[in-house]
Amino acid sequence: MTDQRLLPANGRVAAVSLKGKVAADHYVEGTPQSVTVPVVDLCTKPKGQRERQLLLGASVTLLELADGWGFVQAADGYVGYVQETTLGDATHPTHFVATPATHGYAEESFKSRDTISLPFGAKVVVTDERQKYFETPFGFVPKKHLRPLDQTFSDPATIAQMHYGVPYLWGGNSTRGIDCSGLVAAALTGCGIACLADSDMQQDVLGHDLADNDTLQRGDLLFWEGHVGMMVDADTLIHANAHHMATVYEPVERAILRIKAQGDGDVTARKRL
Repeated sequence: MTDQRLLPANGRVAAVSLKGKVAADHYVEGTPQSVTVPVVDLCTKPKGQRERQLLLGASVTLLELADGWGFVQAADGYVGYVQETTLGDATHPTHFVATPATHGYAEESFKSRDTISLPFGAKVVVTDERQKYFETPFGFVPKKHLRPLDQTFSDPATIAQMHYGVPYLWGGNSTRGIDCSGLVAAALTGCGIACLADSDMQQDVLGHDLADNDTLQRGDLLFWEGHVGMMVDADTLIHANAHHMATVYEPVERAILRIKAQGDGDVTARKRL
C-alpha cells in the first residue's frame, strides 16, 4: 500500500496515474510549478500541521488549487498543501546555495540593500555572471555561495556539519530550522543522493546494514524509532534533536544511553551508505 505521505490523491483529485487504483472525483495530470519563496511549509491540510518543507526553486506538480491553497506533489514524492502565493510558473534552476545561508543584493555590492535571504539548498536561476556576483531574479548573489546543480558535494557529513547549531524544528528542512531526518536529507541531497525526509523511510531504503561489531565511520547512519543521526567520526554523532533543541555533536555512546534512558529505545539500525 502506498504511503499516504507520497500518495497524490485527496478524494477530490488524484494524479492520472492512480486512475483505477484510488477513488477520486477527478484525475489530473497536474501543472508544473516552482516554489518562489525561501522556505515554505508543506502541510497535511490547508492551515494544517507541517509535514515537511520545500525550498526556493523546488519543483512541484500542482494537482488542485482551492481557497488559496495548492495541493501539490514535490519532486521527491511528498504530497501536501502549500499556500498559493508561494508558487509560480515552473523554472529551470541552474545553481544551488552551497553555504549555510546567503543573501541576494539589489546591486553588485554587499553594501547595497539585501533583497532576499536564502538557506542552504535553495535553487536559483543564474541569468548573468559578474566579477564577484551571479545575477538572479532575486538579486545579486555572491559567486562563492553558489554551485552549479551538477557540482554536488562528495561528503554528506560535511553538509551535516554545515548545519551545526541550527535550531531544531519538527518537520524542518533548512538552515533556518531542521529536524533529524531533514538534516540527513539535506546532507544526502547536497551530494546528489536521492533521499526522502522522514527517518522511517530513510531507514528502509538507505545504505546497507552494519553488524553490531562493525566499527562506525564518517557518514554512517544510526537509527532509532523516530530518530536518525550521522557519524562524523568513529565516536561522534551529529544530529538535530529536541533534547538539545539544535543540531549538535554528541559522543555516540552517550547519545545511545541518553536516548534509551529518556524512553526512546535502542538503536534500530546502523547503516553505511
